[in-house]
Amino acid sequence: MSTTLLLLADGRFPAGGHAHSGGLEAAVTAGRVRDLETLAAFLDGRLATAGLVAAAFAAAACRGGDTSTLDSEMDARTPSPALRKASRAQGRALLRAGRTLWTLSTVERELHHPVALGVVAAAAGLAPEEAALTAAYGTVTGPASAAVRLLGLDPYATHALVARLARDCDAVARRAARVATVDELPACSAPLLDIGAEAHASWEVRLFAS
Repeated sequence: MSTTLLLLADGRFPAGGHAHSGGLEAAVTAGRVRDLETLAAFLDGRLATAGLVAAAFAAAACRGGDTSTLDSEMDARTPSPALRKASRAQGRALLRAGRTLWTLSTVERELHHPVALGVVAAAAGLAPEEAALTAAYGTVTGPASAAVRLLGLDPYATHALVARLARDCDAVARRAARVATVDELPACSAPLLDIGAEAHASWEVRLFAS
């Protein structure tokens, strides 16, 4: 495995990922995630929907796809204004970090996070499947880390859930990397994430930005 991939996937990479729960804070408040069992179901569902979409867009951008087209396509797959805002905020932070470490091929200052991830991954010399794997991994590790803070779960048991998802992350990355054209990009939906994001954005007090 590439050390560069590990760097980009590391939660300590200065791209602002630690400030986002991936919809978990809203799910916890709504009572849908309460313990390890319900967290496992949340992570499974997030990987199969938002994770697959993010992985496919990251792979496409890493392969050299037109970032403007990909960004518009990602916008169309993000019906929640709150999620669009969060995705672009993370994308800006990632591009800023990427410009500091590598030479980026795009001049855009704002892209959806999965598209920005693909651009940065390409600049770092990663392959499309590696960009996809980084995206898939991030869709489960972010909420898992947030769960420790939000629910006070045992961090060992929580990250054991992530470890059990390793093969699923690999499979999602392989599937995402096989997408050859814009028309083939997945559009898996997760309506509860959209609804939760809109509710979460209206709160005056919250632990995470999304």
